[in-house]
Amino acid sequence: MNTTIRAEAADAAAFWNDHATVLRREAADGVFHGFASLHAGTFADMVRLVARLSEDERASLVIEKSGDRQYSAAEIAALARRSDFPG
Repeated sequence: MNTTIRAEAADAAAFWNDHATVLRREAADGVFHGFASLHAGTFADMVRLVARLSEDERASLVIEKSGDRQYSAAEIAALARRSDFPG
């Protein structure tokens, strides 16, 4: 289910509760990227997990949100600072 409108959720709960996976950046665009996931859970949980890593560790990862799009390390850090983040 696509829960986003113009890359933002119709409501905050749907945005943060959507399914997401953490992938290594180099595997994220490959044919078998679905098999390369390191962690899976809600988008909020994956943002929380990656945001707590060191900057070097974050740089090698992306979060793929329910097939909608991939979030880079910089975007993940910004998401963790949002006022609506259920951190």
